[in-house]
Amino acid sequence: MPELVPPTPRVRDSYLTAITEYQAAGSHRKPSYDAVLAGGFDAHLEQLALDATEWSARRRRADVPQTTLWWVEGACFLGEIRIRHRLTDDLRRAGGHIGYDLRPSARGQGHGGAMLAAALPVAAGLGIECALLTVDAANTPSRRVVEKAGGLLWQTEGSRLRYWVPTC
Repeated sequence: MPELVPPTPRVRDSYLTAITEYQAAGSHRKPSYDAVLAGGFDAHLEQLALDATEWSARRRRADVPQTTLWWVEGACFLGEIRIRHRLTDDLRRAGGHIGYDLRPSARGQGHGGAMLAAALPVAAGLGIECALLTVDAANTPSRRVVEKAGGLLWQTEGSRLRYWVPTC
């Protein structure tokens, strides 16, 4: 049974394989992934832990704390979810409180909905009563995941849909 856990060395090999899947699919061409593949896995775990702290000077996304959790089954990495502790104007437009990714080989198996459902109580514990999620209108699977989680469409701007999802 998959579970949501803090990033862990337990799934190192599977995580590295997932990065190559992301890259082969033409997505997630983040420079940090190149560094992880070049041997920086431990530094990546440290950075993810720092990203969740209020005081980190090395934070990456929109200068707000962000908790990253991994969806794993045993030693298999299936995906990740990022919970941003608060919103900025930029995050209100795109990104929202919660963003998630499933590795290509784990898509279409119900993991997105289960992972989001498991993350909503974590967001509630961070003081987020209703989480903003933004979705590209063409991404039908993500739209279904958000709507199944109780997401209510709030705004549409171009191809970006904004949903509010209750966390409890």
